[in-house]
Amino acid sequence: RAVAMSVSHSSRLNKLVREQYMKLPQDGLVQVTYVWIDGSGEGVRCKTRTLDKEPKSIEDVPEWNFDGSSTAQAEGSNSDMFLVPVRMFRDPFCLDPNKLVLCEVLKYNRKPAETNLRHTCKKVMELVKDSHPWFGMEQEYTLLGINGHPYGWPDNGFPGPQGPYYCGVGADKVYGRDIVESHYKACLYAGVKICGTNAEVMPSQWEFQVGPCEGIEMGDHLWMARFILHRVCEDFGVVATLDPKPMTGNWNGAGCHTNYSTEEMRREGGLKHIEAAIEKLSKRHDYHICVYDPRGGRDNSRRLTGHHETSNIFEFSAGVANRGASIRIPRQVGQDGCGYFEDRRPAANCDPYAVTEAVVRTTVLNETGVETKD
Repeated sequence: RAVAMSVSHSSRLNKLVREQYMKLPQDGLVQVTYVWIDGSGEGVRCKTRTLDKEPKSIEDVPEWNFDGSSTAQAEGSNSDMFLVPVRMFRDPFCLDPNKLVLCEVLKYNRKPAETNLRHTCKKVMELVKDSHPWFGMEQEYTLLGINGHPYGWPDNGFPGPQGPYYCGVGADKVYGRDIVESHYKACLYAGVKICGTNAEVMPSQWEFQVGPCEGIEMGDHLWMARFILHRVCEDFGVVATLDPKPMTGNWNGAGCHTNYSTEEMRREGGLKHIEAAIEKLSKRHDYHICVYDPRGGRDNSRRLTGHHETSNIFEFSAGVANRGASIRIPRQVGQDGCGYFEDRRPAANCDPYAVTEAVVRTTVLNETGVETKD
């Protein structure tokens, strides 16, 4: 009964009835769902329209608009915002030929909205394209009941201490695997570059990985994976939170570890280029902390304590196979002398455009200081 009470009312509607309608033919018409990042910098919004034929490329999807005053992106007296399609995916909820389309948001004057961090990220990625920057991001998240309590946790108490839950198996160790497996399949169907998933250290906490992606593709694919996660959770009646520290106390927080390499790092002898990049990052720690969560480091300060597999937010560190460091060089990379490194500082609710842009600004464009260069 306690579990039943923690899911939303709409999740208890008869899904077999819905299935009857989902099978109806569309007579050549196509549903296109436009997805965008709202004024919080964390939330995603969507709305759907009908096109009279299946779009074959992003150029076939027309611009649209929405009421920015209802998404904390505009004032009511001048509320129209533009939705500019940038990447198209298959729709795992309404199925082929229907589409999900990720969009950039522009203001009335065609300038990027304040939370449209893709705009500058794309310009920076164009500048560094000859370095072929590859990314893989590990998105941790926590499942909550509709009451805001971690899904599957006792109503009036806590589960046993951390230890048996990471990559766990069994009803007493993992909660919500149905959601995780549904999300994985939905991402594969959509064409999102999801490459893995696992149960995390805190019970009800999970992780999925997206990548490898080159340049701007990283942010596009991670944002769509997040949208699909929230949409799957809606069907199951629970909530996925990207809060970096959803539970205070002796519980792991949630990050978005970012794996990164350039072409020269991946080649034989690349370890010296990895070490040079880490040296550059060490001199710009404060700048990176400021862009690694939507609130200038305040969210991450609850997580980066030096405990629970994190570094301290005030210190920069690096090491081979060290999960308590800011930057981890995987042991295999140390042995091979080339490969990639992992920045463990980004918070679970980071904007991947901001993170990937900051990394290449520092390591490829050799920027220094706390200000970005135009």
